[in-house]
Order: sequence, then structure tokens, then C-alpha cells
Amino acid sequence: MRYSLVEIFLGAIVLLTAIGFLVLGMQSINSQKDGYNISLIFGSTAGLKNGDDVKISGISVGKITKLELNQDDYNAKVDIIINNNIKIPDDSSAKITSSSLLGGNFLDIIPGSSEKNLGPSDIIYDTTDPVNFTDMLGKVIFSGNKQ
Repeated sequence: MRYSLVEIFLGAIVLLTAIGFLVLGMQSINSQKDGYNISLIFGSTAGLKNGDDVKISGISVGKITKLELNQDDYNAKVDIIINNNIKIPDDSSAKITSSSLLGGNFLDIIPGSSEKNLGPSDIIYDTTDPVNFTDMLGKVIFSGNKQ
């Protein structure tokens, strides 16, 4: 079987493009290594997943690294990594917010006013569970019939 020079050239371009995407993907996965870990306790995570952004005032300051269920009280524990240059006051709160109407969530941290900052392995307990849009819509629809 004989291959033309054009086929070999196009095959090489496809292979190099695939390698480029692989390298780019690996860099984005490993881009959040420097930082400190803190945890948050929620009643529900509602669509949050590993790798979602952690933001303060709309600016990304970290990533979610782990979601797990606490078997004792059935609350969700969310582990995050925060950039080393970001200091979060220890009286801060957090909420899960939707990025858009089409979906996608992120964790929003609302900084407190304390002089003392959170350190590695600290926990934020002051959290607000996300509002479920379908539950809220159902309450509005069915509350109109009550008199």
C-alpha cells in the first residue's frame, strides 16, 4: 500500500493537535496545586462537583477538590483549595450559586470582618444551602389556591 505525502502530512498534523490538547488538559488539571485546604459543611450541594470554581466577589480564588457525605449527621462536606495569596477571615460564610440559567454552579465565599484568618484544615460552618428552582416554582403555583 502506498501513502501519499499529503496523507502523511495530515496525519502528523492530527497527531500533533491531539498531543497539544492533551498537554493543555493536563496543565489545567494541575494548575491548582499551590494553596491551602479548607472545608465547608452544607445540608445539600445541589449539583456542585469536583473542579468547580470557588469565588470571592466574582473572582476565582480556588477549586473544589472533594465532596463527601458525613455518615453521622448526613451533611455534605466540601473540601476546597484556596490560592496561597488569598486570606479568608474566620467569620466568613459561603453559599452555592448558579453561574447561569443553563446550569453550572460555583461556591461563593462572602468574607467576614474578623482580624483572624482561616488556616489550613479549618472549617466554615456558616453556609447557605442552594435554592431549588423547581421546589420554589411549585410553592408559588400551589400557594395560589389557598384562601
